[in-house]
Amino acid sequence: MKPNKTASGVPRIVPQPIRPDGAGGPDLGPRDVLRDLENPDLLVPPATDNGTLPNMVFSFSDAHMQLNEGGWSREVTVRELPIATTLAGVNMSLRPGGVRELHWHQQAEWSYMLRGRARITAVDQDGRNFIADVGPGDLWYFPPGIPHSIQGLEEGCEFLLVFDDGSFSDFNTFSISDWFAHTPKDVLAANFGVPESAFANVPSGQKYIYQDRVPGPLAEQAVPDPFGTVPRTFVHRLLVQEPQRYPGGTVRIVDSRRFPVSVTIAAALVEIYPGAMREMHWHPNNDEWQYYLTGSARMTVFAAQGNARTFDCRAGTVGYVPFA
Repeated sequence: MKPNKTASGVPRIVPQPIRPDGAGGPDLGPRDVLRDLENPDLLVPPATDNGTLPNMVFSFSDAHMQLNEGGWSREVTVRELPIATTLAGVNMSLRPGGVRELHWHQQAEWSYMLRGRARITAVDQDGRNFIADVGPGDLWYFPPGIPHSIQGLEEGCEFLLVFDDGSFSDFNTFSISDWFAHTPKDVLAANFGVPESAFANVPSGQKYIYQDRVPGPLAEQAVPDPFGTVPRTFVHRLLVQEPQRYPGGTVRIVDSRRFPVSVTIAAALVEIYPGAMREMHWHPNNDEWQYYLTGSARMTVFAAQGNARTFDCRAGTVGYVPFA
C-alpha cells in the first residue's frame, strides 16, 4: 500500500481549483498544497461566492510571536487583518509564576481564559484595589486607564485578550517598569517617600513579561486597603451561566446586563454541532470579532449587490464581519 504523502509531506492526491461543474482548471505551477488543503473554500469557492469582498480571517498561527522569559504573546490587529478596524486581539501564555507586568492602556481590555489559572490584580483611579484568581471559561474586563497585572499560577495559563480598537498593540502600552526606568531615582524617591537606594534594581527598560515565583494562596495576597475595593467586579464566570440550548448547538451570551463593568464589549460563547449552522443573520450596530476555540467551520459573508465570500476556519482563527 502506497503512503498517502510524499517524502516532503505533500499529499499524493493534490487538490485542484476545479468545480464539479467543470469551472476552473488545474494549477500546475508553484504552490503551497498544504495551505490549499487548509482552505478548500478559497481554492474552490462555492458557486455562490461573488465579487471582491476583502479577507475576513487571519490565524494566530501566522502572527509574530513575542517570546519572553516568563511566557509569550502574539496579536492580530489591523496590521494583520485590515478589515478589523474596531477590535484587536492578543493571545498570551504565562508560565507558572510568569507575570504580565503592571500596565495600563487607553483601550478597554476584555479577556477569556483558555486554559490554566491566573491571578489578576488592578487598582482604580480612587485607589480601590481588586484581586482575583481566574480559570478556564472565566472572563475579565478592565476599563481604559485602569492599571492591572496578570500572573500564571501553578499550572501556568493561556488566555485571549480583546481590545475595543483595531489599531491597538499590546507592545505599545504604558508599563510601570518603562515609567520607572525613565524617571530619575531622586524623583522616584521623593514621590514614594523612600530612599533612592530602594530603586537600585529598577530595570533599564520595559519588562513586559518576566519570570517570578508562583504566588501564595489568594487569602495571603489580599492586603487591607484604606480606600476599599472596586465597586463592580472585573471578573465574570461565564461557564456558570446555563447555556441556551438549540437543535444545532448551544450559546452563552454575556453583555453589560450580566457583566455590568463590561460596557464596550459583549460576547457569546457558541457551540455548533457537526453539520449544524448558525443561521443567516447580521448585526445592525456593531462589528463581530470571532475566535475559534476548537474544531473547524466554514463562514460565508454576504454584502450588497450579491457580493459574497466563503472562508475556512479552525482553532486559533480570527474571523471579522463588519456590522450590517
